[in-house]
Amino acid sequence: MRRVFKYVGIYKVRMIIGLIIKIIGTLMDLAIPYILSYIIDDVIPTQELNRVILYGIIMLVCCAIGFSFNVIANRMASYVAMKVTTSLRHDLFEKIESLSNKQLDDVTMPSLISRMTTDTYNIHHMVGMMQRIGVRAPILLIGGIIVTFTMDPILTLVLLSTLPFVVLLTIIVSKISLPLFTKVQEALDKLVRVIRENITGIRVIKALSKEAYEKDRFSKVNKEVINYELKSGYTMASMSPIMNLILNMGLVAVIVFGAYRISSGDTLIGKVISFTSYFTIILNAMLSITRIFVIYSRSNASAIRIDYIFKLNPELEREECDDSSDYYIEFRDVYFEYNKKEELNTSDVNRYNLNNINIQLKKGQSLGIIGPTGAGKTTIINLLLRLYDVSKGSILVDGKNIKEYDKKDLREKFGLVLQNDTIFNDTIKNNIDFYRGVDNDDIIKASKVSLAYDFIVNNREEGFDFVLAPKGNNISGGQKQRLLLARALANNPSILILDDSSSALDYKTDSIIRHQIKENYPDTTNIIISQRISSIMNCDYIMMLDSGMVTGYGSHEYLLKTNAEYQQIYNAQMGVNKHNVNMEVQDEF
Repeated sequence: MRRVFKYVGIYKVRMIIGLIIKIIGTLMDLAIPYILSYIIDDVIPTQELNRVILYGIIMLVCCAIGFSFNVIANRMASYVAMKVTTSLRHDLFEKIESLSNKQLDDVTMPSLISRMTTDTYNIHHMVGMMQRIGVRAPILLIGGIIVTFTMDPILTLVLLSTLPFVVLLTIIVSKISLPLFTKVQEALDKLVRVIRENITGIRVIKALSKEAYEKDRFSKVNKEVINYELKSGYTMASMSPIMNLILNMGLVAVIVFGAYRISSGDTLIGKVISFTSYFTIILNAMLSITRIFVIYSRSNASAIRIDYIFKLNPELEREECDDSSDYYIEFRDVYFEYNKKEELNTSDVNRYNLNNINIQLKKGQSLGIIGPTGAGKTTIINLLLRLYDVSKGSILVDGKNIKEYDKKDLREKFGLVLQNDTIFNDTIKNNIDFYRGVDNDDIIKASKVSLAYDFIVNNREEGFDFVLAPKGNNISGGQKQRLLLARALANNPSILILDDSSSALDYKTDSIIRHQIKENYPDTTNIIISQRISSIMNCDYIMMLDSGMVTGYGSHEYLLKTNAEYQQIYNAQMGVNKHNVNMEVQDEF
């Protein structure tokens, strides 16, 4: 919670002003029963109408000041709570963006979403509540006790006899509730994950008729959330009835003792009436304080979860290295394991996602990577972008180790099309530009090279201003891939990475695009991941991967001669008359 208080401290001046206004408004509310007692016991017996009217006006003024000041203070409290939460959420988002992919994997996306939404909302609720009820309730409680003590100490002691039981109950319930609220948030993480998976994969779920299965899976996770919420709810709900019972018993005792003292002449009826009002005020103040404990317990659990993210040590920071290379891209004896738990032992090859990867590419050369699902193809890209750090070995770009680069400077060298890349609900131009400030000529050039220009200009009245639906659902799969490729090319990248980026394109279109990339971006180094031999056969080098190990490396012609597995894939995809097919692809140009 210390981190939250640091954010609150930024707005301390506004908070202090708001607290002063709140205190004045609360004191006005606290004075009303006292004035009423004075009117009944001291003013009315004099039968002076003018005095009755005067003190009545004073009561109205106190009511007006109390109401208006409390409204103003509450609005200021809401403003501070909004600003604190906005700043906290902004910094949390920035911190999440700085996390390494390994840290994101460890925390999980659903948990991060929950911390950004539910947990920050709990903090918002707490900050606002502490400025409103957190100030008002203690003043009413303590002030009410002080005022009643000056009026009748005996009745005040009767009232105070109930408070130790209330305090003890609050402490016990608070200790029980904190771990329960933590479990509620963890269960919500699971719920968010299931919802996210179902929304993302809704088409597959429907296509495979798995709605019933997913409903059952959601029901199980939802029941887990409900169970923890019920436990925490029952714990907190038991507090109010018990507290009401204790305080109502105290109220009965006050009335009984008050009646006895009136009959004996030790007190006046106005004081007893005001005493019941003050007892109600004290009762509501105690209930409000218990509510504060509930909100604080929930927000404290959220603050701990948020603070955990902030305390994650930065990874993938810039490092000084002595490596150098004559190649533009070089992998040197690279090993990688996603869940490294002990020291590297290169003899145990089965534990690594990548084993002893070596790549050397000069500027403008191209590498094709092919292999079965899970072979490690995308992992190579993740390492090159330094989304993860290698477990052993080194990766060099433009002559120096990628650890020496600022991450922003490194990644600006790349143009990238991933397997599940994103189209945003924005214009075509903005989707290509991606708010990088790319020149309009470069956007047009990239769209022409990717064969997106014709369908953008000829088939859409709005042209580049045509607004795409979320995920590009108002264009075809092939058009999406061409737009994504245009985005990757628009900033004239030094390195172009295409990760299965032509799956929705026909062979001829794919071939034309590859030819145009080579012609228009001759100095760009290309890395192409594909399941199609035709997409990578013209690359300078081809790497075959299987279970993280290189099973073949060389040119298309070299692998056809020396690698039986590559020959088998080639024959299966290109047909028996492979030489004629190869000539047909080349003759297109």
